[in-house]
Amino acid sequence: MKKGIHPEYVECHVSCACGNSFTVLSNKPEMRIDICNACHPFFTGSEKIVDATGRVEKFKNKYKLGK
Repeated sequence: MKKGIHPEYVECHVSCACGNSFTVLSNKPEMRIDICNACHPFFTGSEKIVDATGRVEKFKNKYKLGK
């Protein structure tokens, strides 16, 4: 590896808007993020299909999928 071209890695304190915080290695000492694995719907299992106009039901009816 070439010397002098790679960044210095330091412990980075990451704090989320939800209040969760954790430590990772990064070239920055601190990061503030809007969403993390503790509050993201995909990781928490609280994801929902938002269907205001009935598009999901229309699709199921069109292709005769189970209700």
